[in-house]
Amino acid sequence: MMFASRPGGGRSGRLLLPLLLLAAWEAGSGQVHYSVPEEAKHGTFVGRIAQDLGLELAELVPRLFRVASKGRADLLEVNLQNGILFVNARIDREKLCGRSAECSIHLEVILDRPLQVFHVEVEVKDINDNPPVFPATQKNLFISETRALESHFSLEGASDADVGSNALLTYRLSPNEYFSLEVPINEEQVTPLELVLKKHLDREVSSELLLVLKATDRGKPELTGTLEIHITVLDANDNAPVFDKAIYRVKLLENAKKGQLVIRLNASDLDEGSNSHMLYSFGTDISPNIEASFRMDPASGEIKVTGKIDFEETKLYRIQVEAVDEGNPPMFGHCTVLIEILDINDNAPELVVTSLSLPVPEDAPLGAVIALISVSDRDSGANGQVTCFLTSHIPFKLVSTFKNYYSLVLDSALDRESVSAYALVVTARDGGSPPLSASASVSVEVADVNDNAPAFAQPEYTVFVKENNAPGSHIFTVSARDADAQENALVSYSLVERRLGERAVSSYVSVHAESGKVYALQPLDHEELELLQFQVSARDAGFPPLGSNVTLQVFVLDENDNAPALLPPRAGGAGGALSELVPRSVGAGHVVAKVRAVDADSGYNAWLSYELQPAAGGARSPFRVGLYTGEVSTTRALDEAYAPRQRLLVLVKDHGEPALTATATVLLSLVESGQALKASSRASAGVAGAEAALVDVNVYLIVAICAVSSLLVLTLLLYTALRCSAAPTEGACRPGKPTLVCSSAVGSWSYSQQRRQRVCSGEGPPKADLMAFSPSLPPSLDREDGEERQEAALNHLGQVSFL
Repeated sequence: MMFASRPGGGRSGRLLLPLLLLAAWEAGSGQVHYSVPEEAKHGTFVGRIAQDLGLELAELVPRLFRVASKGRADLLEVNLQNGILFVNARIDREKLCGRSAECSIHLEVILDRPLQVFHVEVEVKDINDNPPVFPATQKNLFISETRALESHFSLEGASDADVGSNALLTYRLSPNEYFSLEVPINEEQVTPLELVLKKHLDREVSSELLLVLKATDRGKPELTGTLEIHITVLDANDNAPVFDKAIYRVKLLENAKKGQLVIRLNASDLDEGSNSHMLYSFGTDISPNIEASFRMDPASGEIKVTGKIDFEETKLYRIQVEAVDEGNPPMFGHCTVLIEILDINDNAPELVVTSLSLPVPEDAPLGAVIALISVSDRDSGANGQVTCFLTSHIPFKLVSTFKNYYSLVLDSALDRESVSAYALVVTARDGGSPPLSASASVSVEVADVNDNAPAFAQPEYTVFVKENNAPGSHIFTVSARDADAQENALVSYSLVERRLGERAVSSYVSVHAESGKVYALQPLDHEELELLQFQVSARDAGFPPLGSNVTLQVFVLDENDNAPALLPPRAGGAGGALSELVPRSVGAGHVVAKVRAVDADSGYNAWLSYELQPAAGGARSPFRVGLYTGEVSTTRALDEAYAPRQRLLVLVKDHGEPALTATATVLLSLVESGQALKASSRASAGVAGAEAALVDVNVYLIVAICAVSSLLVLTLLLYTALRCSAAPTEGACRPGKPTLVCSSAVGSWSYSQQRRQRVCSGEGPPKADLMAFSPSLPPSLDREDGEERQEAALNHLGQVSFL
């Protein structure tokens, strides 16, 4: 659809109607073109920009629809309610683009969430709103009456700020009998307008003439400009100065230094004397721009640079020069000097970052637009051709979108944990020689996403806690590190709930959610529980949350909190004392009784020793007790001097710190040999059942056998080998059998199942197998030597197995 303006009697009265020429996508560039006439009123319809860009009206406001144009943002506006682009302020094409044949407003249409950029070009159509204008409203000419016919008198033509047909001018001279008008035949108007003398002037008939020169453009409606030409007819001087050329063409580099010679002009006069002496000067209607940039030497005809020469401001200077002689009246000659300014690369490119989408999530997809960058260079040709590039080794690249517009896009995956921010340097370089460049820094921050789970330093921790701890005591602190940031790295801890036999693990321990401190909720008992195994979970606060687990093995260390306990005697004695009949015929070293005791502790805390308390009155007893066996034996023959009733006190003591003790009473009756045999026969039947039910050992070392503890198994094997090495021919060591028996001069092995649960790991039923070691010495071995060997062996075992 096209609208055109109609004549209305004058510029102020003309009505400008909307002009929409085109709205079509340019193949491959995604650009929309519109046209609008200059001087259009506020609110003039330009185009349905939202519809032409394929956008829904409902998404314009939420996506922050906006239009940007470098230095021209207020000329056009978009109604966000209907998506229509309209004129927001007066558009003056001549002010916007000068005399350029093409004039367009480049718009950037930007939407966020996600970021999209469109380029819209609005062509500003010229209307005939500028009349032709002469440099001056009046021109004075002095012409001798003797001037020859066909003489030419140069005039400065009019200029029109419009373009195209609106700037094409035709000239008409007011009717007269003396002069005609010679108009340039080309549109560049390189040759000046000239008056041509067609009839001899006669000063006596007419000394002054008034002519009117009218310039009319080809716009609709036509606009005109006028110049009054006052001609004074002079007498005398016949010949005017004549230049070598009517037009001089000169090329001058911009930024030429002051005082630099541009051209030296030369004119000749056929007259002689003062009539041939000439002075050079610029035309009287020269523009102030020329006067500020150049100076004419009146005597030599040299034109020199006096001001700033800038290609970007003026590309061509057209200077009218005249030479006047000193005749009376003076005569004038004219020429035109065309100075073409050559561009040099004196303007560096300009970079503008117009939009940023920051920070960039580390999981942003490849090709995501990060920023928009525009570049420009005021130079022309190769000097104004700009290439743009980034610093190397970064996960971004520049994509050219339209002319000198670039998008900064993501080229490879981001990882905030490796690099949290990038300092990019965008460099624009022109094609001049030498090239000029400009740089702009863009800081791109990488936003964190929850892609790292909390990690513990090791998958499993071993903790040692003494039994009988205070309730709520701190036993360990777990710590996990999360490589993410902010709430994604905020770690909280919790107990992984599970059953340990009949109880939940939370009844034993708790974990502080923030600090990771592990607390024992109740006192732990080594005799009840030797190993507590559970897991702690660490979870971050990201969305979705990520987590990991760590295993804690809490070993409950034994303390000496159980005193030795005496086992019941084989045959009852008074008050539970051990009673035995001893024949007086036995010799030294004969075992007459055995004290049996156990200790619920473990390690050195359960290692028992036996001491015979001194008799009352300091009498020397004919008996002794084995330090580690508890066996009561004779030290000499029992003669009639010893009382028939012997009362012995045996102190049983463990090796804890401090040591705990128990006291056993042994009652010995000294009888003749026949009486001892009869008593032994009567007692054997009564104690047979008790012997079967009672473990015939003194327990010195109790070691819990746990299915998951290879260290304890190793200790068992080592100790078995040590014990069996003393007498390999007297017994058999079978650690793979239910019962371990190693008969030797050192001791014997047996199994007992009289203890409660010892290990809680949550992985299976608790183990209750106990191993008891009871060393005994035969009468044939020297007691002192045997006990020393036994003690050395037990000390070696303690160094290996008590952890």
